[in-house]
Amino acid sequence: MKSVSEIDLNFHPTKLRVFISVFLVTVILGSGSYSTNPIFKKVDIFFYDLFIKETGSKDVSKQITIIDIDETSLSAVGQWPWPRYLLAKLVKELFDNHPAAMGFDIILSEPDRSSLKNMRLQFKKDFGLDLGFTGVPPELQDNDLYLAYILGITEIVGARYFYFDHKNKSPVHLYTPFKIEDESGQLQLNRAQGVLPNTRQLEAALKFSGFLNSQSDMDGLLRSTPLLISFDNHIFTSLTFSTFLVANKIKEAVVRKDFFGLYIQAGGYKIPITPDGYIPIRFIRPARAHTYISAVDILNQDYSPSDIQGKILFIGSSATGLSDIHQTVFDPNYPGIEVNATILSSIYNNFQIVKPIWSRHLVAGLCLLTGLAMVFFLTISSSPLVLASSSLTIACVHLISSLLCFAKYSVFVSPGLPIILTIITFIFASFIRFNRLRKASFAWFKKLAKEQQITIGTVVNLVETRDPETGQHVIRTQHYAKELAEHLKQGGLFPDIFTDEYIQMLYNCAPLHDIGKVGIPDKILLKPGKLTDEEFEIMKTHTSIGRDILNRAGQNNLDNFYLKMGALIAGTHHEKWNGKGYPDGLCGDQIPICGRVMSICDVYDALISQRVYKPPFSHEKAMGIILEEKGLMFDPRLVDAFLAIESTIRTIASKFKDPV
Repeated sequence: MKSVSEIDLNFHPTKLRVFISVFLVTVILGSGSYSTNPIFKKVDIFFYDLFIKETGSKDVSKQITIIDIDETSLSAVGQWPWPRYLLAKLVKELFDNHPAAMGFDIILSEPDRSSLKNMRLQFKKDFGLDLGFTGVPPELQDNDLYLAYILGITEIVGARYFYFDHKNKSPVHLYTPFKIEDESGQLQLNRAQGVLPNTRQLEAALKFSGFLNSQSDMDGLLRSTPLLISFDNHIFTSLTFSTFLVANKIKEAVVRKDFFGLYIQAGGYKIPITPDGYIPIRFIRPARAHTYISAVDILNQDYSPSDIQGKILFIGSSATGLSDIHQTVFDPNYPGIEVNATILSSIYNNFQIVKPIWSRHLVAGLCLLTGLAMVFFLTISSSPLVLASSSLTIACVHLISSLLCFAKYSVFVSPGLPIILTIITFIFASFIRFNRLRKASFAWFKKLAKEQQITIGTVVNLVETRDPETGQHVIRTQHYAKELAEHLKQGGLFPDIFTDEYIQMLYNCAPLHDIGKVGIPDKILLKPGKLTDEEFEIMKTHTSIGRDILNRAGQNNLDNFYLKMGALIAGTHHEKWNGKGYPDGLCGDQIPICGRVMSICDVYDALISQRVYKPPFSHEKAMGIILEEKGLMFDPRLVDAFLAIESTIRTIASKFKDPV
């Protein structure tokens, strides 16, 4: 007989099904590269974030300084909003140090209520009082006008915000300081419906401006931001990009296309963008990696001019209360003002992320190649070690090559779907192999069980040749035992014992209960009359003889439960509940349940069968004797169960009755 390990596992009949299954998975995951399903997007995001973290910790550009209206500034100067003359003083102080450009990351959409002019109007409206101010120059009576004057002479880049869900009540015509041409013909910018600008005075004074729009992904993390937005049939630039253009004295930029996709050509700089005008943000470390100067230090002139001269300045706030905080892969509290600096750092350091327009096609192709490779390995080998090592190698090739491409060239192609395909195929192949092994093991087990039954049958036949009274006794008791055990299981008795496997084993082993009779001399076994006391003592030894035979047969095979149960049945089927049985005088629950079941079945069949020393008893008389022995010879619970299946017992006795 072949062992399980020797059975052919080449899967020849199922190779076509395996190929078709792998092909379907390949098609599904390959098409996933074109899908907008959030599940597929989450896979790409996972590896994108992983690569960002693994390639971070680089130096930021020294050309950028952040002027921060931080918590310290708010505590020292006053809570927000500050009077506009203070903002004017801040901007003027910075401008006097000759920065390369300044970006003002604050929208002032309402007039300054602390302005003397506005206070005078408010008092007149509320109290009917016409306040007068002496010693105050006219230009300082209107804070907005004063700030507008400063913004104009400093040529700072102002901010605005575009709406996509509603329009302004009256038409707004914005000045576009930069000319952006689309030579690619593939630019598909988001079209804004409305805008939140600064006050009219400030807007009129600003020579340059840029929008502050940004949008986090579905998981709340900021990973990209728009550089371009369409409004009123014009292309507008973000505050970051506008400040960059001013710093580099660039008035025109062109959107072009190369092998990887769209990019903005601005002077000597090439800035990759997506078709909708977004730029992936290359975060390299947690917040405050750039140079920060507190706004209060600028107002107090407590700073180093070298941090400002020739630098690009972004004026904004990291204060939590002003709600310009973003969650990023490195830091859950990343100030919006530093997002601008991070984008410019990646441009100046040529460290920008490229998401090729053909990446979806490449991922689909990689899925196809992966599927073919996995089918190849499944076909040439059924070894689990070969399959596991091949799957691991393929997954590692995808991961490492994608990571190296990102680290060296900043090109992101997600390895997620090919890796998932490899894992799914490996799991599928492992399941197929396990299923094949299970079927092979089951077939081997069935064959072994059949051979065991043949062996048991041969032994039983040997007993029958020596004891002609045995006849159909073996078959009847076998069926009695099975039906009694099934009834006990259904009644909830002995739930930890009577499993389907145990009952089947009991059925198979029941014929071995009298195997010990092969050791009884013929003059006693075949004696036509009643045995003497001495002869009966010898006859009683058939229980211990049978037990010893089966125990010796199974001593070198500890896992052979058939022989173990057979030994228990042979050795205990003449034990009595009251302890007056043989060979060991066991009582109550000391007697194995299989022996107790066999005892009641054996006695009943002996009573209804003809023997040389007695005629056959009727079914009713036999059942009456069994009832009388309840609690004496038999387990009371088994007697109740045996009586409950009386009709089934009668049917078995009739079906397998001895030939006349």
